[in-house]
Amino acid sequence: MNEKQLYDTRFFFDYFYSTDTALIKKLKQDAKSTKTKLVSVLTIHELHHINTKRSGKETANLRSHTILAEFTVVDVNYDIAIQSAKLRGTKKIPLADSVIAATAQAHGCTVVSDDPHFKDIANLKTKWFN
Repeated sequence: MNEKQLYDTRFFFDYFYSTDTALIKKLKQDAKSTKTKLVSVLTIHELHHINTKRSGKETANLRSHTILAEFTVVDVNYDIAIQSAKLRGTKKIPLADSVIAATAQAHGCTVVSDDPHFKDIANLKTKWFN
């Protein structure tokens, strides 16, 4: 069993929109086998925006509420904001990715994502399902 993981926007995007049934099965198994499932408030923002545009407001609301019920939503606090700014300054990564990386570092957990922005960040573990 995975102890604690932070799920990135890419996890949920593939979970909701992938046509690869084998990948979706792996994503579901991973979430079921993780004891503590975290998600950044910025991931909720990105997903709600994507889901509203692609699937409509009702679907976006349903999916956001489902995530809220099954995952612990982590807010951005002062320490995460400062670490995120440092990452953006040294790694040249987008704001949301820097916040997600800093959140995972602050909580000492693995980021579930295949986003290449996370690859070269020290003290950050990632995993994906290839």
